Formats: sequence, structure tokens, C-alpha cells
Amino acid sequence: MPKGDSPGTNGAPGQSLLTVDGIETFYGGIQALKGISFKVPAGSIVALLGANGAGKSTTLKSISGLVPPLRGTVAFAGRRIDGLPSEKIVRMGISHVPEGRELFPELTVLENLKMGAYIRTDKRETQRGLERVQAHFPILAERRSQLAGTLSGGEQQMLAIGRAVMAQPKLMLLDEPSLGLAPMLVEEIFGIIGEIHASGTTILLVEQNANKALSVADYGYVLETGTISLAGDSQQLLQDDHVRRAYLGHR
Repeated sequence: MPKGDSPGTNGAPGQSLLTVDGIETFYGGIQALKGISFKVPAGSIVALLGANGAGKSTTLKSISGLVPPLRGTVAFAGRRIDGLPSEKIVRMGISHVPEGRELFPELTVLENLKMGAYIRTDKRETQRGLERVQAHFPILAERRSQLAGTLSGGEQQMLAIGRAVMAQPKLMLLDEPSLGLAPMLVEEIFGIIGEIHASGTTILLVEQNANKALSVADYGYVLETGTISLAGDSQQLLQDDHVRRAYLGHR
């Protein structure tokens, strides 16, 4: 996906796989998202940046149906999905890797991976999925019989992403994949994200490590208190004074 044209707050160039239009999402009486709009072009990596509480995770939950928006629309591959149950959204081709991983700690690595393929009825397809995951994450093949709860933080993150890959998604929603990981593991995780993207998966990435996110993304959006305050291609955002001061540690 070429870089250079700013996506603006209302969309990015190229054929849109995901279109979010004016969504407003609430937790009880508290409004978390205040009418945000953006597009994720097919084949791209799009990053959502922002501080804690800006609405990044809520945006992903609104897309995947975990916290449906009260107003606005979400369209995936040309079909509206806002209001649909999460299971149906997964079946349509969206996988969500949540912040905190949310694995099944008392199940083995292999059992967790197979949970990611619960929508698959073809055993051969499930086996091919396992082979793909093990190609991305060889350590998971070694740990296949180990309980997920006994893995290291980095291995748990690999397992969470691997479980999402098992669903063979067209779009993967990644929420803070580098959270709590050592710098070396962050490099490894982002390398694998690049491999998954290269294999044909479009990615919407929520990440506080703005420098790392923008280094792999085509486009980025900055969220502040439930609104999109800034948007552009990744190189533009890396050079933006506000982004540099607020998220890249430059003065």
C-alpha cells in the first residue's frame, strides 16, 4: 500500500475493508467514543495511537461486537456489522487479540490454539492453520502440551496472536501486543506481525509504543478523549510535532 496521501479523519486511500463512520460508544452513562470515523484499506496496517483512556481499546471492542456502538455504523467488506453478535463477526473474518491476551490458562497451548479454530469444520483446514501458526511461532510447537498459564509473558502474547491466526481472519484487531514485554521480545512480536501482514492479513493495531507502531503501519490515527485529533500516513505522523512531543518522547 503506497504511502504519501493523508487518510484524513474520514478515511484512507484505497479499497476499504473496514469503514467506521461516526460511532459513539458508551459504558453505562459514560461516553467513551464521540463520533469517530476512519477506514482501514484492504492489505494495509493501520495504527491507532493515544494515551490510556483515549478510546483505543473501546474502538476495537466496538468493531468486534464486544461493546456495540450506540450510534454510527461499522461496515466490513461492504456489509454492516454493528449490532451483530461477536461470534458472527468472527465468522465473517475478523479476529480480535485483546489487551491482556485472555487465554484459557488451564488449557494447553494446543487446546488454546484449537479454540481459535472453533468456527472451522474442516479438520484438514485446522491442521493447516496449526502448521501456519507453528511456522510463525516455533516455540508454540515446543510448548504445545504446556498449560497456557505457565508460559512467559512473551509466549502468552505469541499464543494469543496464534489463536487469532487460527480463525484465518481477513482483518486482525491487535490490542497492545507489546504491553509488558522486554524490548527484545517487542522486536520479535512486531517481526511476526509483519509476517502475518505479508501473508495477506489486514491489521488494525492499537499500540502505546507509537514509534514501533508507526514503523510498521501504513496509516495512523491519534485518539484523544474519544475523538480523532490527528491522522496521516505513518511518515507524516512520525514527523508531526504533536506526535513527537506526546508519543515519541521528543522535545
